[in-house]
Amino acid sequence: MPYFAYKGRDAQGDVVRGVLEGPGSGGVAGQLFGQGITPVEIVATGAPVEKGVARFYLFREKIPAEDVMLFSRQMYTLLKAGVPILRALAGLQESTRNKAFAAIIGEIRAALDSGRELSVALRQHPKVFSPFYVSMVQVGEMTGMLEEVFLRLFHHLEFERGMRERVRSALRYPTFVLIAMAVAVTIINLFVIPAFAKVFAGFNAELPLMTQVLIGTSHFFVTFWPLLLAVAIAAVVGFRAYVATPAGRYRWDEIKLRLPLAGPIILTATLARFSRSFALASRSGVPIVQGLNSVAEVVDNAFIAKRIGQMRDGVERGESVLSTAAATGVFTPVVLQMIAVGEETGELDDLMQEVAEMYEREVDYALKSLSAQIEPILIIGLGILVLILALGVFLPIWDLGQAALHK
Repeated sequence: MPYFAYKGRDAQGDVVRGVLEGPGSGGVAGQLFGQGITPVEIVATGAPVEKGVARFYLFREKIPAEDVMLFSRQMYTLLKAGVPILRALAGLQESTRNKAFAAIIGEIRAALDSGRELSVALRQHPKVFSPFYVSMVQVGEMTGMLEEVFLRLFHHLEFERGMRERVRSALRYPTFVLIAMAVAVTIINLFVIPAFAKVFAGFNAELPLMTQVLIGTSHFFVTFWPLLLAVAIAAVVGFRAYVATPAGRYRWDEIKLRLPLAGPIILTATLARFSRSFALASRSGVPIVQGLNSVAEVVDNAFIAKRIGQMRDGVERGESVLSTAAATGVFTPVVLQMIAVGEETGELDDLMQEVAEMYEREVDYALKSLSAQIEPILIIGLGILVLILALGVFLPIWDLGQAALHK
């Protein structure tokens, strides 16, 4: 979404300036009114650059999700012990090893010193604190349960981290095998087959079709490798540029859900993230419409986010969560039944938590069996590659040996 620089006045009449991310100037104005700020001027601008942080992005220290997770846990511990929030932030700023994150905590302290709320200060750093995180903190401020919200956010971020690690662990071996095969094919085409081609050329004999194909492919690689490299780089850059657009990201996220083997796992993991986030928001007192709006920005999939947006629109029109969830077409009948029971009993948050746990178990099972499903495919592909190379290289030698024996 684009960024907008705003100028307004708070409840005390003081001038307030900043940058917010939103779908349009109207959406930014709504955010400002929700924060108690009356907008005076809103203009489009670029993404904000954090103060106190090196502006050279290649050398700037990154802020991993683990730092935000640890920050949430420490905030819960300090607030639970009765430490004032400003003193808690000062202690965390001094103890944080990540200089970029320490600078951001310092800016949050400065914003609180100027009379801003914590949620408002966090919203100024959308690259670090997600809209869902900020919404949860805002609810904690309104209900007086800020320390409890930080604990729930810690568990939520821990779940997200565990999910990412399980996916990476499952894909590590197949990725390594594919990279090794690509390197081997490149080396064979550029160095091995040309050497055999020179030997075969000295025999002045007709070569088998497989050998001719290998030599032709190798010649194409050797002759046009700069062009192939340029095309590959252009394809990667073009793909990333396309995915960076709203339409491109939506299309790619939709395609990911239809990929063989990986698609069902991505869908299940995304729905697990949605269910846990929605349960957390509902349990913390966030209204359903606001909770769906925040959760849509957390699922990290534009296709599913649009379906959640349709649920939000339906709830705003007075429809039930069950009917809107069924209309999306992404939930299983079992999940829809649990949503129906949750609405009837008034325990939707508990039922959605159970749905999240059910999805998590499915993801764990699918990830454990993913390697077992991929290994036969990799072995067959590697066997076909070796067979092609063996036939292409050794058939001419075999034919020449047979001719020499007959002589």
